[in-house]
Formats: sequence, C-alpha cells, structure tokens
Amino acid sequence: MPRPRSLTSAQIATAALGLVDRTGLDALSMRAVATELGMGTMSLYRYVSDRNEVEALVVDLVLREGEGSVSPGPAGQRLSVLADRVRIAASTHPEVVPLLLTHRHRSPSSLRWGESVLTVLTEAGFTGRHRVIAFRSLLSYVFGALQVERHGPLAGAGTAVLAALPAEEFPILSETARQARTLSPEQEFQRGLDVVLRGLGL
Repeated sequence: MPRPRSLTSAQIATAALGLVDRTGLDALSMRAVATELGMGTMSLYRYVSDRNEVEALVVDLVLREGEGSVSPGPAGQRLSVLADRVRIAASTHPEVVPLLLTHRHRSPSSLRWGESVLTVLTEAGFTGRHRVIAFRSLLSYVFGALQVERHGPLAGAGTAVLAALPAEEFPILSETARQARTLSPEQEFQRGLDVVLRGLGL
C-alpha cells in the first residue's frame, strides 16, 4: 500500500461525495472512501474518526454550494432565495438528503445558512419564541420537502397509483394526484414555501 499522503478535509469530503453520488449512500464506508482516495482504511483514520465524521464533511460540502450573499429586498423574497439554494444543492446530490438534518449542527455551512435565515427573520421583526417558531417552521418545510421529494416524488409511481384509484371511491384523492403529476419539483417546492411564508406574514 502506498505511503499515506497528507489530506485536507475538503479532499476527503469530495471523494466521499463522489462515491455517494455514483453508488448511493449505503455504499459509504471508511473502506470505500479510503479506496476512492487510493489509501488504506487505517490511513484514513489519521484524518477522520469514523463514517459519522465523513458524513458531516459531505453535508458541509453540499451546503457550501448554496452559499453566497442575498440581495436586499423583502424578507419573504430573501428567505425564498435562501431556501431554494438548499433545494438546488440537494437536488444535485439527492443521495445526501437523508444526512442534511442529521448533521446540520456539525456543518459550518449549515450554521451559516441558519444564521442568515435568522438574520432575515430578526430584521422582519421576529424575536424570542416567535423567532424560534418561525425558524423551525421554515426548517421543517425545507428539509421535509426535500425528504418528500426524494422518497415520494410527484412524478413517481406512488402518485401514479393514487391517480388511478377508482373515482367513485376516492374522487378527491385521485383527482388531486392527477393534478399533482403536472407540477415540477421546483413548482412544488416554491409554492409550498409561499404558503409557509404567507402563514408567517412574510
């Protein structure tokens, strides 16, 4: 086995993300990442303690793709931009979606995103418990919508099954499913977010 070389966290994250993108999240392991990097498994442990730490690095790398300043404007518009950046980053790496919420406390990029969202809410007049509820509502929507899109997309088999239900028994459910199939993932996400923002008065 070649002599271990010096690695950065970014190199490990990039290798792990490439592996996940190609082969799926279940294939992620210390051995697989080490192979991706051309080193032995034990050599990788010099840089990261376990798969959990690798996952956190991957989440940070994915969310970093959505970073950047937000142009001045109404609070709802700014929050929509911030939310959509997470959606776009996640749609590029759908296998990482299950890790986003689990590791959001360990990802500097996630923490910066949270600080940006809270800054907009604060500037919009949210304080104390009201800010907590507003932030959690947005967080629940964004990460929940990503999970739903991954596991039950409107263009998927589940919607097709619902659309084919007998109209005499499930008239509203079947009709709703048929309408659902006309929505793109982007429309579904944005229109749902609009409902949440209106509920918050933004």
